[in-house]
Amino acid sequence: MTARIDYPDFRHLQPAAHDALASVGAALKQAGLDLELAELVQLRASQLNGCSFCLQFHINQSRRLGVAQGKLDLLPAWRDATVFSDAERAALAWAEWLTRLPQGDSPAALYGELEHHFDARTIAALSTAIATINAWNRLGIGFGFVPPAAKG
Repeated sequence: MTARIDYPDFRHLQPAAHDALASVGAALKQAGLDLELAELVQLRASQLNGCSFCLQFHINQSRRLGVAQGKLDLLPAWRDATVFSDAERAALAWAEWLTRLPQGDSPAALYGELEHHFDARTIAALSTAIATINAWNRLGIGFGFVPPAAKG
């Protein structure tokens, strides 16, 4: 596939928009959001959306952070995999709900499960990370960003 507008071109064409989206990620790190958890929810949203650029980018990030390979391997089947904690499961369920925004479904039960594991500040940061990756996914898919090189 050939990029319509590749990532470096997007950065050049829309530097303020790029920097604004990138600054959200930096703000979440400063807010203390667990980086491994953030990578898992961003990867899951990118899987659901089918964004190859974001998938490869966040796989590379996850590996740099030391996320267990078993978690990366089993992320598409997280509900049935035993490698995820209850907190990670709550976050992944929330990521899927926010990514898909099902019609008519209420997030009350999912949000309640989040509250068992995270405080309001962390839930707000986690939700912001999910919203931001969905924006990146739409840009990456729409423009056909070429995925970065895989890093082991």
